[in-house]
Amino acid sequence: MAPPPSIVVSPFVSLIVRILTFVCLLISLIVLTTATGTASNSDYGDIKIKFKDFRAFRYLCAATVIGLVYTLLQTVLTIIHVSTGNRFGGDGLVYIDFYGDKVVSYIVATGAAASFGMTQDLKNMVDIEGLGISHFIRTTDAAASLCLLGFLFVAISSIFSSFALPKRS
Repeated sequence: MAPPPSIVVSPFVSLIVRILTFVCLLISLIVLTTATGTASNSDYGDIKIKFKDFRAFRYLCAATVIGLVYTLLQTVLTIIHVSTGNRFGGDGLVYIDFYGDKVVSYIVATGAAASFGMTQDLKNMVDIEGLGISHFIRTTDAAASLCLLGFLFVAISSIFSSFALPKRS
């Protein structure tokens, strides 16, 4: 019986997916770090809030930075693969690509999930319209959404990198 045909994804397609991942994560980071608001309260006055005032948003920032660094490294390696036709480091780095994509996709997904959970908790606990932080909440939701989109692209990269694993019988 013949072995099943192996699926090969073009390095150019992998490069496009990595670039899309990088763009989504970069925009997510920019949107998140610029998220500020002013909560108005009759008892305490105006209070400036930033993303770093909340642990979940700091985690989203850290997850996004980790995803950006990993994706930038993988993008450079993929550019080398596209331009030379040879994989940098040979086939020995195939496992690092595969497991790295898995780990980074989980980190990025949990960052987005934590941020979505935090914004939902804020919406349920306080009157965000009355406090005047609805713009801040929408901005952090947008950052989490872009991070989630970045997760989808990293997950696609993970699937592509699984095709490069050596076949065992």
